[in-house]
Amino acid sequence: MKIFLDSADLNEVQAAAGWGVISGVTTNPTLLAKAEARDFKEVVAKICRLVPGGPISAEVISNDTAGMVQEARELAAIDPQVVIKIPVTPAGLAAVKQLAAEGIRTNVTLVFSTAQAILAAAAGATFVSPFIGRLDDIGQNGLGVVQEIVTVMNTYNYPTEVIAASIRHPQHVVGAALAGAHIATVPFKVLRQLFEHPLTAQGIERFQADWEALQDIK
Repeated sequence: MKIFLDSADLNEVQAAAGWGVISGVTTNPTLLAKAEARDFKEVVAKICRLVPGGPISAEVISNDTAGMVQEARELAAIDPQVVIKIPVTPAGLAAVKQLAAEGIRTNVTLVFSTAQAILAAAAGATFVSPFIGRLDDIGQNGLGVVQEIVTVMNTYNYPTEVIAASIRHPQHVVGAALAGAHIATVPFKVLRQLFEHPLTAQGIERFQADWEALQDIK
């Protein structure tokens, strides 16, 4: 399973890319607002440079098909790495179908059911993003939905890849991997948490103490 960073903060993207563990980045209007991004296209271009070769998802904000397609073309022109995030609505999937015919990759977002994912795949989505955390918030099994979607994609040989999104903690990442998701897109905080284990910290501290003791003997 590949790891994407879910962020529009250039400092976070640069740090995560430096760790050598991410293969792409996803953004959305909320993340851009948090990062106080003034020029959306410039931020997307910079992220592409920080994560060369990786899919970089950028979201449209229009609600109609024509508007989404126009935005998508403009965003795709920034860099070949750009993937267009489009909501799973009738207008959105009509845009996905048209963009697929033009060779523009799409990431269908705000997916909360297996049925929605099936429609996205039928329209030609490159990626589909079920939101684990938000499903858990309303008492549903987010990881269970991911597993169902993966099963359907595999059963019918859809080329659409599943991105586990709305990840809240490391166990969501592990669960997504066990469910067979192709990708997990994680916030920077959760990415850092994936490195952490108290026994690792204790082991480093012990090794350091033993090494220093050895130097004192010399």
